[in-house]
Amino acid sequence: MKILSQLKTSTFQLALLYMVVFATSVFLLLAFIYWRTAGFMTEQTDETIEAEIAGLAEQYRGRGVNGLITIIRERVSRDPNAKSLYLLATDDYLKLAGNLSTWPEEAQIQNGWINFTLDDKVGWKGSERLARARVFEVQGGLRLLVGRDVQELTTLKRLIERAINWGMGITLALALLGGFMMSRSTTKRIEVINAISRRIMNGHLSLRIPTRGTNDDFDQLADNLNQMLDRIVYLMEGIRHVSDSIAHDLRTPLTRLRNQLENTLMAVDNDEARDQAAKAVSEADQLLATFNALLRIARLETRGNAADKTVISLGELVADACELYEALAEDKDQAFEQAISMEVKIEGDRDLLFQMVSNLIDNAIKYTPEQGDIRVAVQELGGEAVLEVSDSGIGIPDSEKDNVFQRFYRVGKSRSQPGNGLGLSLVSAVTEIHQGRIELSDRRPGEENPGLCVQVFLPLYRPIRGKALRVQEQAEQAGAVEPEEKESPQESSLTQS
Repeated sequence: MKILSQLKTSTFQLALLYMVVFATSVFLLLAFIYWRTAGFMTEQTDETIEAEIAGLAEQYRGRGVNGLITIIRERVSRDPNAKSLYLLATDDYLKLAGNLSTWPEEAQIQNGWINFTLDDKVGWKGSERLARARVFEVQGGLRLLVGRDVQELTTLKRLIERAINWGMGITLALALLGGFMMSRSTTKRIEVINAISRRIMNGHLSLRIPTRGTNDDFDQLADNLNQMLDRIVYLMEGIRHVSDSIAHDLRTPLTRLRNQLENTLMAVDNDEARDQAAKAVSEADQLLATFNALLRIARLETRGNAADKTVISLGELVADACELYEALAEDKDQAFEQAISMEVKIEGDRDLLFQMVSNLIDNAIKYTPEQGDIRVAVQELGGEAVLEVSDSGIGIPDSEKDNVFQRFYRVGKSRSQPGNGLGLSLVSAVTEIHQGRIELSDRRPGEENPGLCVQVFLPLYRPIRGKALRVQEQAEQAGAVEPEEKESPQESSLTQS
């Protein structure tokens, strides 16, 4: 699988494109060399034959047919290896002179240049060989064939062709190997950047992308990213400092205002004034709850994976939350179904997980009409712990499912309900701390009230883990984030959307 993924990288595809261009260039070069080499050798052979024909023609013009026969016999006797081929015959192909006994079949069909095989059909006594000759008619109805044994030339051409084929094969293999190695080297550095980036996104803001000191493109990219991270951390620290200052400056007067309103509520005797004071106290509580929720989400997002994790039973934790909210569902005459496996265990912060589960159940009850139904389930699926909370409420449109985890975002249908739009943001922050993920879907697609099914996937607790790995993770977590500030009692209350 790793090799297949390597072949899909853009680096390998670019190397493959370069290989095709390079191989095409090599092929054209070798083809040109072959064409020029083979063509030159063929031209040399044809010129040799033409020279012998010119010599025979001169002898024929000076000495006639008898002189031509004599010179052919002399040349045959001087060439025992029969490199040159001669055959002089009558118009009915009877041999008069030469080192071939029978006229080749190809020569009986056409005049001019022919290629044929030297075998027993033409009176050849040795092994079969290839030959090239020129055939023409001599005055007096005679036929003359002058040629050369081109077996060595043909063998040389085949050797050149074989060398070209092997050269192309070796070129392609080396180019493919080079492309793979170059892609692998590049992919390794990209994987390092991706791995560090994922850990930074999970909250390890102190991590930086390593460089090799070569000042190449990747080092420059890593330096730029590291400088960008430094700037982001600096700005986040500034924002956090401002948020803390706002918290200290506004939370105290808000609390005093709330207390004064509560004292006013207890002091007034007029029913109308009491109602007004009660509403003011409720609004102040809502302001304090929203403010504290916002601060808590900010702390969760900056703490990364530094939660105080212990081994807990997710089933027991969810069952406790269900027991707390079951009465609220009964008040709305809602069916509250539970399918909880007590065997599912995870590592996590119990308080944060309990708050996450409480937010999900509270949302399900809030947005499900009376006589609706709610289902809470915990199970192990595909090597993960799965928490599922589904309802028969108004649901969330598909176009808005990706936006509901943003702060203060509320679906149009739910704006009439009380809340501040921070509940699912807190759920998302807690899930990221525990290295999980959330999936939203319609419980009953296509209906007017499709309902909502929220699935939270969390890593299962693995009892067998290397001690060194655990120590390493703890050290990385300790070095990547700052310790969380102690929360006030007001902030530790449940935050609902």
